Amino acid sequence: MTKRDAIFPAGRQALYEINRYSAAIRSGDLLFVSGQVGSREDGSPEPVFEKQVRLAFDNLAAVLKAAGCTFDDVVDVTTFHTDPVTQFAAVNAVRSAVIGEPPYPNWTAVGVNWLAGFDFEIKVIARIPVSA
Repeated sequence: MTKRDAIFPAGRQALYEINRYSAAIRSGDLLFVSGQVGSREDGSPEPVFEKQVRLAFDNLAAVLKAAGCTFDDVVDVTTFHTDPVTQFAAVNAVRSAVIGEPPYPNWTAVGVNWLAGFDFEIKVIARIPVSA
């Protein structure tokens, strides 16, 4: 069996070790990124929702960069929201600023009732560029 090729951005190692997961796994030319949340340096949730969403996207960008990817390489997105009706406009504002031009990636938004103290989480699948 082939060993997993784990990808980690600089920093936040304690979060991954404590919870026993990888930030992302490379499989062939695909990158499967674990859910990213708006955690501050100490691992706690950013209390302001809009800032929490922005930080989640920033954390995702760091994982993508560690694998040689950008948001342009993302093909599939899943987001999790604790209150989708009231949160979706704020999420869309950040998403529109980060996700580039068409064609846009697939996107699935899921309402949930628990995200370990967070209100938003994003996970993606990206195609790793040939040069990475």
